Amino acid sequence: MIDEKQIEFFSKNGAIFLKGYFTDWIEVLRSGIEKLINNPSPRERSYTPKDGTAPFFQDLCNWQRIPEFEEFIFNSDIGEIASKLMQSNVSRFFHDHVLVKEPGSSIVTPWHQDQSYYCTSGNQTISFWIPLDNISLNNTLSCISGSHNWGKLHKPKRFDGTDLFENDNSEDVPDIDNNLDKYEILSWPMEPGDAIGFNFKTLHGAPANTGSKFRRRVFSARWVGDDAVFVDRKGKGSPPFDHITLKDGDKLEGDDFPIVYENSKYIKQKII
Repeated sequence: MIDEKQIEFFSKNGAIFLKGYFTDWIEVLRSGIEKLINNPSPRERSYTPKDGTAPFFQDLCNWQRIPEFEEFIFNSDIGEIASKLMQSNVSRFFHDHVLVKEPGSSIVTPWHQDQSYYCTSGNQTISFWIPLDNISLNNTLSCISGSHNWGKLHKPKRFDGTDLFENDNSEDVPDIDNNLDKYEILSWPMEPGDAIGFNFKTLHGAPANTGSKFRRRVFSARWVGDDAVFVDRKGKGSPPFDHITLKDGDKLEGDDFPIVYENSKYIKQKII
């Protein structure tokens, strides 16, 4: 399933390509995404470009109400894969994120680190970016190799360029696009069933969908390991998790963050 070379590669680079690991689950996830688009949650965050091109649909934290997402999280091998790559005894599910860029959408996902937005901190983390459509090398996710080991979290911003948090003195993300020769960029063409796994601290981004006649549907599943603790974002993180009663520095746990894999056996939730 996952060998030592893959674990070493992920630890060093902060990102890894997994060929065909989730092929059997693509139709399940496609069905779940269509249900979500037809009935989005209050956390839906879609963007319609000012230039009139196609929208970019986003929604988060829906595994508890979309049965297909719940089935994939608890019944596929993703929890075990996360555990091995994180080198963690436990795989705790953090949240799901659906991203759909319609054909022609000019929205670019700018370079960023996920952990800057999240209500959690830790080194044992992984996000799986799982496309449900064919993606060319010019249209895929890109990650900056080794950026998870830079020892810093950059300032999180909204899509309009404004700061997510007030009085945030963190460094801005470096100007990567105008200095590409200074970085090792990891990116891969992808087919449905493939995945890119990356650390929450890894700088990554994705282009617009202007050069494609096809949708770019992605299901993203985020996981944390043994060292995950809660970070109090005062309900302003993304996702906000404003109902959580944990205190800053507490172990990240609770019904919203279930343990899916532990000690070489699955802990499966009953699917009714």
